Amino acid sequence: MSNLSFGISHLFVIWHLKLVIFLFMPQQKAILIDIIHPKMLVEHALDRMEELEELVHTYGGIVIVKKWQKRFAPHPKTYIGTGKVVELGKEGKKLGAALLIINAQLKPRQTYELSEQLRKYKIQVWDRIDLILKIFAKHAKTTEARLEIELASIRHMGPRIFGMGMELSRQAGGIGTVGIGETNIERMKRHLKEKERRIKDKLETYQKGRNLQRESRKRNNLKTIAIVGYTNAGKTTLLNALTGKREYAANELFATLDTRVGQLFLPKRAEVALVSDTIGFIKQLPPELLNAFASTLSEAVDSDLLLHIADASDKHFFQQLSVVDDILKRLGVDQKPRILVLNKSDLISSASLSELVHRLGERKSICISAQKGTGLGGLISKIENAV
Repeated sequence: MSNLSFGISHLFVIWHLKLVIFLFMPQQKAILIDIIHPKMLVEHALDRMEELEELVHTYGGIVIVKKWQKRFAPHPKTYIGTGKVVELGKEGKKLGAALLIINAQLKPRQTYELSEQLRKYKIQVWDRIDLILKIFAKHAKTTEARLEIELASIRHMGPRIFGMGMELSRQAGGIGTVGIGETNIERMKRHLKEKERRIKDKLETYQKGRNLQRESRKRNNLKTIAIVGYTNAGKTTLLNALTGKREYAANELFATLDTRVGQLFLPKRAEVALVSDTIGFIKQLPPELLNAFASTLSEAVDSDLLLHIADASDKHFFQQLSVVDDILKRLGVDQKPRILVLNKSDLISSASLSELVHRLGERKSICISAQKGTGLGGLISKIENAV
């Protein structure tokens, strides 16, 4: 086997080894930077950074520097500009930073250029998608979820072989010679495409199993309910409260990645319905990540009823509501029967809750506290009527 073939075939082995090292090393120090339009409101800029910082905390990192840069458009080569790269590199080296995380999805060329320029400062470059993928990998428990994460990683990493190809071309070529970079890029593309095909084949096996389960449910006339909502809204806590399960629920983003199913007894109908949990949604969720988690999201697509759970106490309530509505539309299930569940309603005043319900207008909702178990009787009655 040639050195090139060896490198290509072990590309993802190295990626996973790096991930394992990061997961078990002490907390990584990170510098965060976000580009904002000069006309963007200050509170919007702060909100964007706050969510990115929360993602870093969920991953297990420590934010040591937060920076904003006002630009009408990102720098085409380095996204943040060469001068800013040098500034952050020096500051990061002085403070012992291991990561520079950019609150956007970088283009392959930008990732490559940033990585090259920050190499001497021993700082890795992640974009927003890299960070989310690391969190996904940290929380995945089942083989299927891990396969889906690997598939999403391939789709995100694939275009970056542009930079790797440039590096190979620079090593192989020289003055008066023709580099083999383009050939190597094509080889890497074929390798990634083949790896993606193998993962899809494995995932298809799981999908067939779920299809058989769904057919069985239909034959037995079992109703299915899927809990959807913004990440950290309380989906798993609600699943546990309704079904008596004891699934892991944490006050952090993306605590749930695997599909979980429990039974809910409907007393008026004297029958059992199946309730499933799903991955939490988040704003600026790229299509490749949404598509990769087809298994957990398929529970929502094929369900008879959606429980859209929202954190009533969150200051970004309506923004999060809009994000979930948009993603459900992208999944093609926005017309499916849905109950809006205002969770954590015990954490805000009665006046604020009344105002929230009033602003929802004709959109029907029910207020509960999944943690305390209040309002669940009314929710179950609504579920019985809806299914």
